Amino acid sequence: MSFDKDKVIALLNKIMELELAGVVRYTHYSLMVFGYNRIPVVEWLKKEADEGLVHAHKAGELVTLLGGYPSLSIGPLLETHHHDIGDILRESMAHEGEACAAYHELLELIQGKSVLLEEYARELIVAEEMHADEVNKMLRRTGKTGVYESAK
Repeated sequence: MSFDKDKVIALLNKIMELELAGVVRYTHYSLMVFGYNRIPVVEWLKKEADEGLVHAHKAGELVTLLGGYPSLSIGPLLETHHHDIGDILRESMAHEGEACAAYHELLELIQGKSVLLEEYARELIVAEEMHADEVNKMLRRTGKTGVYESAK
């Protein structure tokens, strides 16, 4: 079975751009955290930036594997000027949700057509969902076990 290579390359480039935007976002956030919990939060944010760079690189490698040209662009950068840790975490959840949606879109495009790309998409969906769970737990109040849901 074949797939629309141009569509897949375009989506992989979008993923690469989103992940690079995450690198910038998490690096910025790590510089804006203050207070008692600064050290562990900064370390966590730096780890997320590093992971985003790895994810971007994987997407770029797949672009070249398919004969495409990796994007030199970066995804949208949101600057709300809200640097409370809760605000940072909620923005992080929104950004990661966008990335996860792109991985799901990729999975739909290639499911049953490329084991390599399917496994890649599944691996990154798992990573993004685990990250979302981690952030969700960080947003919960101590002693509360229910899933955090933002007030919309």
